[in-house]
Amino acid sequence: MSDYVFERHCRTPHSEAYLIREGEQEIGRVDLHYGQNVVYAALVVFDDRDQEAISELIERIDEDLVLTADVVREDFVVTVFAGRQVGIFSDDSFDEEEEDTLGEQRNGH
Repeated sequence: MSDYVFERHCRTPHSEAYLIREGEQEIGRVDLHYGQNVVYAALVVFDDRDQEAISELIERIDEDLVLTADVVREDFVVTVFAGRQVGIFSDDSFDEEEEDTLGEQRNGH
C-alpha cells in the first residue's frame, strides 16, 4: 500500500476536507460529508491513476478517516474526479481584484 498522508484543511459538524499527499507530492483532495447513516465523499485526484490505485486510495480514506470518525455508517459513497487545482479563491482575493479593477478605471486604463 502507498504511503498516503491526509492533512485536514477544514472541519464542520458534518464534514471535513483533506489534502492528500503521497510522499512529498500533493496527489488529491477529499471532502467527506457525514449523513445519518451514509458518508459521502468527493475525491479529486490530480494525476492519472488506474482503477486499482483509486480503489486503494478509497480503502485508505475509509480506514484512516471515515472509520475513525464518531459516525456509525452503513454505506460509504465516493464520487471520483480527475483534475487539477486551478487556484484557491476567497472573499479576500475577490476584494483585491475589485480594488485593482477600480484603480485601473480611475487611471483611465
